[in-house]
Formats: sequence, structure tokens, C-alpha cells
Amino acid sequence: MDVAPDRLPRWIDGFAARHGGAPRVVGQAYGVLLLAPDGATAELHAPPGAPVVNDLPGFIAAARAPRRLGLLLARKGAVAVGVADGDRLVESKVDTRYVQARTAAGGWSQQRFARRRENQARAAAGRAADLVARLLLPYAASLAALVCGGDRRTVDSILADRRLAPLAALRSDRLLDVPEPRHAVLVGAIAAARAVRILVRDPAPAASADRFLPT
Repeated sequence: MDVAPDRLPRWIDGFAARHGGAPRVVGQAYGVLLLAPDGATAELHAPPGAPVVNDLPGFIAAARAPRRLGLLLARKGAVAVGVADGDRLVESKVDTRYVQARTAAGGWSQQRFARRRENQARAAAGRAADLVARLLLPYAASLAALVCGGDRRTVDSILADRRLAPLAALRSDRLLDVPEPRHAVLVGAIAAARAVRILVRDPAPAASADRFLPT
């Protein structure tokens, strides 16, 4: 699950209430691990661009702190690029170009459509790389991270442009699940990019007592 940084203290209080009391906190490479008295655990992963802090108050403060993020959302011929300062979108551009849909036809027709689609996708990726270079490269030195979303293969093809190496180096492991990029989708992606990702594991069920009775 993804939890907004401002909601994190309330979420932790709820986790403690559901699982028998205040959890023990263990620092991890990704952030912090909460160990509840009943055996439940919660992995709290630092959001993109935030420093990894291994004590709970420091982790929450780091997650809440404003930072500048680059955003790149791409699917087929659609791309949305932006710069977010904290939770505000301060620069953005959306571009949509047609890419031939897959065809069910067979034989030469299918191959012709496949080649056309590949050429259109390559051209769209080139235009998208131009857009990313124009909008994001001037901010590269000030970005805490580049957060991408959409289709991984399309994003990879855009960032393969050698001009974008400084941005590719800032790319977060997180890939946002977004629909076809539009301005509203780009605005909504800011919250997802800033969220703390949490993985909860419930306690293992107690073993049945009769398994340990002598036969």
C-alpha cells in the first residue's frame, strides 16, 4: 500500500493498535521495519528522493520534507513530463502522437503493420526524448529523483537517449501505474511519487497444539 507522508503517524498508530502495542523499530537499507508484539511486520520504504533514515521520527520527517522530483509518464505515443516542488507541479508538458495499434491480420499485412508500428513508436520515443531533454535537463542538478510511470519498455526507450544520461542516473526504482498520460494524470502522479510504500505481513497462524502431541 502507499501512504501519504502526512498520514504516516496516524497509520503507525493504527498498526500498533491492531497488533498489540507499540512496534519495535529496526533500521533497514530501504527505511525501517516495524516488528509488532503479535508478530506482524511492516516494511516502510523511503519515497523516491528522500534520504533513508533508520529511526522512526527521522524517517517520518525525511518523508514529509519537500523535495524536487522529475516526472516522466509514458505509454506508446503519449508522454507527460513535469517537475514537482513538494506537492506542486511547477513545470509540465504533455504530448500525444499516434502509434498504430496491433492488428490481428496475418501474413504480409501483419508484418507491414508491425514495421509501421515499430517505426511510429521509435519516432514517438525520439520526440519524447527531445521533450524530456528540453524540460528536465535544465533541472537535473536540483532533482532529488526522477520518478517514471506507465509502460516500462516505452520509458526505457526514451531514457536510452544518451543526452538523458544525467536524468537516467536519478531514476527511481519505483514505476507508477498510470493510465494514458494527461495533465491530470501528471498532477495525480505527484502524490504517488511522494508516498511511503508499505508492505505488511500478518503474523503466522499459531501451529495446532495436537501436532505436538505424542503418538
